[in-house]
Amino acid sequence: VQLQASGGGLAQTGGSLRVSCAASGSIFSINFMGWYRQAPGKQRELVASITSDDTTNYAHSVKGRFTISRDNTKNMVYLQMNSLKPEDTAVYYCNAVIRLAAVLSPIPYWGQGTQVTVSS
Repeated sequence: VQLQASGGGLAQTGGSLRVSCAASGSIFSINFMGWYRQAPGKQRELVASITSDDTTNYAHSVKGRFTISRDNTKNMVYLQMNSLKPEDTAVYYCNAVIRLAAVLSPIPYWGQGTQVTVSS
């Protein structure tokens, strides 16, 4: 199983970016999907998450600006980031908790990370 993140890049303050993440491989089901970020010198933090029944959760700092969504038919998760701020600058990582078979416990997987830079 692999998670491949894409998107990100450079935006100005107030701008928008979207990051995407595709899960591939022998997947039975995906429970939790989320986006984390890590800025230089800081710990990795949860930005947004979405469960298999589309229940979403957001960090207080991004609520109202970021939107997480998923496409279960494609095993993809997206993060639409609007009204970007310089403090959103970080490497963004996708995470998915994946069950490889019905009898197996779900396992967390991580994507490789994609850089988001917001200039002031």
